[in-house]
Amino acid sequence: MVAPPSERSAERARVQAFTEARVLVLGDLVADHYVFGQTDRVSREAPVLIVRYEASEVKLGGAANAAANVRSLGGKVVTLGVLGEDEMGAALQAAFAQSDIAFRGLTRPTLMTETKMRILAGGLNTTRQQMLRVDRGNRPPLSLEVQRELEARLRDEAPRADAILVSDYGSGVVNDLTRTALAELSAAGMTVCVDSRYGLRDFRRATACKPNEPELEALTGLTIRSEASLREAAHRALELLACDALLVTRGRSGMALFEASGAEEILPVHGAAEAVDVTGAGDTVIATFTLALAAGASKGEAARLANVAGALVVQKQGTATVSASELSDALGATLART
Repeated sequence: MVAPPSERSAERARVQAFTEARVLVLGDLVADHYVFGQTDRVSREAPVLIVRYEASEVKLGGAANAAANVRSLGGKVVTLGVLGEDEMGAALQAAFAQSDIAFRGLTRPTLMTETKMRILAGGLNTTRQQMLRVDRGNRPPLSLEVQRELEARLRDEAPRADAILVSDYGSGVVNDLTRTALAELSAAGMTVCVDSRYGLRDFRRATACKPNEPELEALTGLTIRSEASLREAAHRALELLACDALLVTRGRSGMALFEASGAEEILPVHGAAEAVDVTGAGDTVIATFTLALAAGASKGEAARLANVAGALVVQKQGTATVSASELSDALGATLART
């Protein structure tokens, strides 16, 4: 369904209001460490390619990428998570400072910063391809002392936020203590939006939850093969989670919004361009949706903005963000065609 010109105009105005909104991001902060190199021969030691190192960079990943998207879109953002007192932790803190993102989380010498190292290499005249990914980080659960400190900081920061974005990659920042605090904050009227890869079932009474179709199938036990089966699974999930809304990302089929009130909206992919890289696209979607709600948008308006932002970010390589100007220009281009 294509939004009418009046809605697109209102959405562009909403993007301008993003600068007045403040989002607290709670979740697993990840260092996306990219190592670039060149390869032209196979090792004599084993059947593997030899990569000659050329360069590397660290990008904000996981919940940090969600925070980066909120900031890129113009919102004020505070991050809450854990970092090790190590090289990758220092790199993330430097990236936060450079992006004007406030870090209110914990650092500990006993913790290891969650890191995803990707090695990309190619021949002299070929495009680099990802050859290997190496993950390292803490094994959950975090210590009880760290969990309690995270809960205390969450309760302390929440009153200064317009919305809370939960980005749960399963590394332990989101635990029983922080989930209890989130449920109480939500019951008190705070906007809480949840993106949880493995633990969605453990959240209740959030403002909105954002599963993809496989996560929705795992949650409900239902197989999704059509819009009718999607609708059935979504309504089952709304009952299980007792949330106000469910935003389902559907890959090349776009996304769909289902509300406890009975309202629903099926959103096809924005634009006709094929995706280049879907890395971190879910972070962009939940960031845009949450920021829009924080800026006063309805859930339908927030979903439409998130759909456009998601379509923009998959046109970029690697972990990426969408800016407010890019989003506004895309909405303007759609408006010009109608």
